[in-house]
Amino acid sequence: MTTYNKLVRDRIPEIIESSGKDCKTDTLNQDRYILELKKKLLEEAEEYQQAASKEEALEELADLLEIINTLVQDVHGSTMEEVEKLQSDKAEKRGSYKEKVFLVEVED
Repeated sequence: MTTYNKLVRDRIPEIIESSGKDCKTDTLNQDRYILELKKKLLEEAEEYQQAASKEEALEELADLLEIINTLVQDVHGSTMEEVEKLQSDKAEKRGSYKEKVFLVEVED
């Protein structure tokens, strides 16, 4: 038996069982849920960094977006529209990353 001890998508147990295997799951309390979502965010970001193709990269970005949506809605009780507004405001005030500016140093 393989031990995972990690947050998975809601339908994963159903998918495992439909393949003829048994699995054990628990339901997390809110504090542990938040902790595991944060871990998952880092895990998916690492998988994005390791993606070797455009398709893999887009898959990992989709996973990151799912985690972000969950954090925004379920943890922070907000909407993606509110986050996008904050993103837009920040881009207006501080810029975005489209010009590829790499800060080397600042004189003291």
